[in-house]
Amino acid sequence: MGSTFDIRPFPRRIDAEVAARLAEVETATVGHERLHGFLDPDIRAVIPDRRIAGTAVTVRIPGADCALLHHALGYVQEGDVLVIDRCGDDRHACWGGSLTVAAKARGVAGAVIDGRATDFGDIRRMDLPLWCRGPSPVTTRLLAHGGALNVSVAVGGVVVNPGDAVVADENGIVVLPPEEAQVWVEYAVAEQAEEVPFNEALRNGERLGALSGATAMIEESFGPIPADE
Repeated sequence: MGSTFDIRPFPRRIDAEVAARLAEVETATVGHERLHGFLDPDIRAVIPDRRIAGTAVTVRIPGADCALLHHALGYVQEGDVLVIDRCGDDRHACWGGSLTVAAKARGVAGAVIDGRATDFGDIRRMDLPLWCRGPSPVTTRLLAHGGALNVSVAVGGVVVNPGDAVVADENGIVVLPPEEAQVWVEYAVAEQAEEVPFNEALRNGERLGALSGATAMIEESFGPIPADE
């Protein structure tokens, strides 16, 4: 049986200014309002305290085969986020030190793998933001059995399309349709700005329930809550 590849053109990149503003957005802020588009939280950051945003370049590679991923790394561009569908494989590490060197040389923002990686020390030393399901010493090989590039993929329970906006930090990963990116930037940046005086009020002794509105909601149901003596 011959190899089967589905290779399509690279997507239109998200506007650089929008991508830069998305990099200011905390995924948890988006999670206050949006309920979908968040990848499985078991896909975790290899390097803490990193946040990236960029254009999704999608790769689907099966089992022990990484040939198409090697090919894709020769064509990704600055600011891209590689989103890798491993077709359910949870044994073979498709990413390691050499791929990290290649990705850094191409200027990618980072990578998200619904599977395993290796050479975590190299990844951290080279400071390449990477999210995956953990380490494995068993690596993929150049088998050229098949795969797909820049097609819709399923990663972490979410359908990711080439050209989607990806935001990833130590709390998780959210994928947004590119036409919605600016809306979520404006929402998240405003919410994060409001947190500053809110938290300052808490430090000054204000009650959380009074500030958030939770106490008023309870009183509407329960009745007035006695004040402290």
